[in-house]
Amino acid sequence: MNEPVVTLDVREDLRQGREPFSRIMSAVGALGNDQTLRLLAPFEPAPLVRVLAARGFSHQARPTDSGDWEVVFFRGAAAAEAKPDAAEASPPAPGGLGNVEVDARGLEPPQPLVRILEALAALPAGATLRARTDRRPMHLYAQLQTRGFRGESTEQNDGSFVTQIRRT
Repeated sequence: MNEPVVTLDVREDLRQGREPFSRIMSAVGALGNDQTLRLLAPFEPAPLVRVLAARGFSHQARPTDSGDWEVVFFRGAAAAEAKPDAAEASPPAPGGLGNVEVDARGLEPPQPLVRILEALAALPAGATLRARTDRRPMHLYAQLQTRGFRGESTEQNDGSFVTQIRRT
């Protein structure tokens, strides 16, 4: 019999600069209908919440005493009744519907990269992603190419960068 709760701790992956998205999605894919995923992360993974909501999952998130986050993803009758939290939706970027904006300023690496890649995983077809970062996202470009995207970064007057990302 499968354990009802599967725990996945991605804190060390992120601290080491490794992207845990594929590991998370593998764990989600292996879940039985009666199982939940307990994710431990150094921040609340809002883009991941949207990705899993599109797959029928609801969630409960709480900060831990250590400052990390515990997010429990579940599905079934409870998930069908749950309503998405409006605060988790990304506001549309200027210039049209279907665009997503990720503000990753003020985050320590690799969190900006992780947030951008999580948002890309949920990006609707034909949409663009506009990412704001404190630094030029040098590590992002190779990740974009691997995933079939391209990005162009522009330095802003305050020294931050805005990167427009589109599917190739």
